[in-house]
Amino acid sequence: MNATGLALALSLASSLAYASAAVAQERLARTCGARTARTLLANGAWWGSASLNAFGALLHAAALRYGPLTLVQPLGALTLVAAMPLGARRAGRRVTVTEWRGTLATVAGLALLLLPASGPAPEDTLTLAEALAVSAATTAVILLLTTARATRSGLRHATASGLASAVASALTQTVAVALAAGRDGSLSALRVTGVGLLVVFFAVAGLLLSQRAYRGGLGAPLAVVNLANPLAAAAIGMVLLGERLQGGATGVLLSVAGAAAAARGVLLLTRTPAAPVPAAAPAAAPDAVPSGTASAAKTAVRTPLPHLPVQTPAQRPGPRRGTPVPAGADGPAATAG
Repeated sequence: MNATGLALALSLASSLAYASAAVAQERLARTCGARTARTLLANGAWWGSASLNAFGALLHAAALRYGPLTLVQPLGALTLVAAMPLGARRAGRRVTVTEWRGTLATVAGLALLLLPASGPAPEDTLTLAEALAVSAATTAVILLLTTARATRSGLRHATASGLASAVASALTQTVAVALAAGRDGSLSALRVTGVGLLVVFFAVAGLLLSQRAYRGGLGAPLAVVNLANPLAAAAIGMVLLGERLQGGATGVLLSVAGAAAAARGVLLLTRTPAAPVPAAAPAAAPDAVPSGTASAAKTAVRTPLPHLPVQTPAQRPGPRRGTPVPAGADGPAATAG
């Protein structure tokens, strides 16, 4: 198997792992809501999704060793294609006709994108200065997206997650190619170590941002992640790594047609019904009383008491003649009269 075929196989396996992790993350985000980091770390389901993401990242890093960014990153959209049936099965429903149409359009668009994108194994890598510059610019954009007070925060966090994942992929390719080339020396070791730390930072940031984005559902945020990721990675590859599309003008036309078809497929796939989250029944108050008793109590409280005139001792009527007077009232017991 040549380098391109190996990159394709590894990318497909990575997409399946990422899709399984995305479905698990979406379910966890919808059921747990806004939880602290300590609560998530104590949740076994979160560790399961994190393990799937880590496995997908390893496969993705291996694919980047044998294929350029312009080839490997567009295949990440297959994560959305695989996540649709997985999410539907988890929700206990069937995949709709619209979702199947979106799947076919996305696959066709990716096929058109892969024709001009296939190229030789990567050789150029980012220098330490380029890696730091890209990291600083991406961090600034992520902060701008996540701190802005606007609607659709899920899509903004999804965009930020896609950017973080794209930069992590570009930096991963730099580390993989540098290690495979066997470049020795203190400068190379320093660069590999620094870039490796940046990879960990952006990979974790992408994971946490996607967890936040999936609170409103899986379809639209995952689609935005899979659009922002290859676009940002392709920009880095073409501007800094010298990657180019093959085929000249024909390759450009195929890429445009493939991008349009893939975008149409992604938009169709975003129309996915969200899985309902069962609402917890409200807990009864400890001192709750039956409705009838409560109504009677309210009525008794709200009913005004009749006005009774206050009488002074002089106005009070005395005992009738022949009525015994109680002892202790006016001395010893006696009979009036």
